[in-house]
Amino acid sequence: MRRRPRGVVSVSLKHLLAFAKVKGIGPARLRLLAARFGDLGLAWNAGEYDLMAAGLDSRTTAAVSAAHREVDPDAELDKLGKSGVTALAWDDPAYPALLREIPEAPAVLFIRGALTEADRWGIGIVGTRNVSAYGREAAETLARDLAANRLTIVSGLARGVDGAAHQAALKAGGRTVAVLGSGVDVIYPPEHRRLAQQIAENGAVISEYPLGTQPDAMNFPPRNRIISGLSLGVVVVEADEKSGALITTSYAAEQGRDVFAVPGGIFSRTSRGTNKLIQDGAKLVTCAADILEELNLERVAKRAEAQLALPDDDAERSVLQTLNRDPMPIDDVIRRTNLPASVVAGALAMLELKGLARLSDGAQYTRAS
Repeated sequence: MRRRPRGVVSVSLKHLLAFAKVKGIGPARLRLLAARFGDLGLAWNAGEYDLMAAGLDSRTTAAVSAAHREVDPDAELDKLGKSGVTALAWDDPAYPALLREIPEAPAVLFIRGALTEADRWGIGIVGTRNVSAYGREAAETLARDLAANRLTIVSGLARGVDGAAHQAALKAGGRTVAVLGSGVDVIYPPEHRRLAQQIAENGAVISEYPLGTQPDAMNFPPRNRIISGLSLGVVVVEADEKSGALITTSYAAEQGRDVFAVPGGIFSRTSRGTNKLIQDGAKLVTCAADILEELNLERVAKRAEAQLALPDDDAERSVLQTLNRDPMPIDDVIRRTNLPASVVAGALAMLELKGLARLSDGAQYTRAS
């Protein structure tokens, strides 16, 4: 069995895509193969003996061997490119840092839309599909107010609480991320297709499951670890004692995330789970300020707002990198950036409006932060 030098691991996206099609190959086994072979390409092309020597059981080894005959890594990469969907491998610098920390972090994320730096400040909102009028209002109010504070709302696109939270975040002009238990091209429930499109335009629809994966009951519990993994804390709005939302809070606790719960009536079936969470130590939530205060996010929200005002084109970025704390005449900025005078003047004006540059005496500019 050929191996790369110890400590050198090459993660090939096309081979990740191919392995994603193999039943029984999850994040832990992929990392095992990457570590043992040093290269997922070598792992993909390995024989059964080498795969078993690397730690795979006979059933999984047989599944990989069968996939060799049915799955073409190059074709999978081509299919992805034509779909308009992007994919992030676990070693990609753009892979969410918070998610990378969790046990069994997805080896690859399929994304419709885009994850951004602003999504580092995510709050999960989950709950029952059979939401009451009270629960819907609570979910909408929390999502709206958190989104207004520049926090990203993370949920599962399900009926009830999830859908209400996504919709409220969008109405507030905020970002939201939907985590699916199917491929990102297979929207479930089907009535949320339009909502999924809106989310992709103002955030991201993501999944660890490859394109074409149908919604299977077995897929939803594992996807909940991604909801909590992307979030600084998870809020349960309404949930019965056996609600799937409580699976998310279990993952949140394992991942060291804060758990919040909205209290409900003692006679309400959909409040049994949330009230029990509060009894067990979850933070009782009556408004968004409770979450912001508990997580010390008032300051973070301001930081996130500033980050959203970062330069959004190459000219602004180049000019901002040129500036420093010492006043600089505009002619020097033009010379150092090698950009046309009109472009530099426009970039400086935008940076000043965003609070990233300051105009001082003598038509000189300094960096504001």
